[in-house]
Amino acid sequence: MSDKTMTPDEVVGRLRSGMTLGIGGWGSRRKPMALVRALLRSEITDLTVISYGGPDVGLLAAAGRIRRLVAAFTTLDSIPLEPHFRAARERGAFAMTELDEAMFMWGLHAAANRLPFLPVRAGLGSDVMTVNPELRTVTSPYEDGETFVAVPALRMDAALVHLNRADRLGNGQYLGPDPYFDDLFCEAADTAYVSCEQLVDRFDADTAPQSLLVSRHSVTGVVETPNGAHFTSCAPDHARDEPFQKLYATTPWPAFAERFLSGKSEDDYQQAVRTWHEEQR
Repeated sequence: MSDKTMTPDEVVGRLRSGMTLGIGGWGSRRKPMALVRALLRSEITDLTVISYGGPDVGLLAAAGRIRRLVAAFTTLDSIPLEPHFRAARERGAFAMTELDEAMFMWGLHAAANRLPFLPVRAGLGSDVMTVNPELRTVTSPYEDGETFVAVPALRMDAALVHLNRADRLGNGQYLGPDPYFDDLFCEAADTAYVSCEQLVDRFDADTAPQSLLVSRHSVTGVVETPNGAHFTSCAPDHARDEPFQKLYATTPWPAFAERFLSGKSEDDYQQAVRTWHEEQR
């Protein structure tokens, strides 16, 4: 068994322009934001991003790093539509494949099981088929003869996810209310990198097995990033930073990037956030 611990910059050093990158979490919840910020400090671009989108998508879209987005939505939860994503999409900055949430989930399942597609009922009779003319249908070979949408596998070169706890071997634990399909992201990717609020030496024997969401067999690297999901939530470790999220959503991108993303490390970002909060008192 090997120690898989890395730094955010070491993770990004394994990524390349043109990759298909999956990003776990859901909306503005438990996103691997420290890894996304490390990606923004690099020159990597021309990405196909697969995500239940939140500010991860907004940051990468505003910075011009996305070639194609595959998503079911892009939201900040308390702010329904991610504004920097919206601005980039309206100016035609990238192509997009928009899927129903269930179609997206089964695309992850297909990729995790190394299948080319999975048949689903979701999408039939909707405009999902109209706006995605590349989608195909299949007919059941059995007596029912039912027609299904053949949702293609959402295969990824790499996946980034954030969990509450992880050990050095790559086992990851979530402590909040929802797994957000992060295990499927890891299993659907050729390589997967887990950032966590806290690195533990080992999980105790009485650890609830269902909370051990991600297994080491699907993980390439582990990064300890306290508050690394900021400004998204990571329950129960911390809530969403709503005042900062509002600032992000209402500040022109150049000004936001200059103040909070121009540093050389995640520590610089976290210090800039602390300074801003102190100014609000």
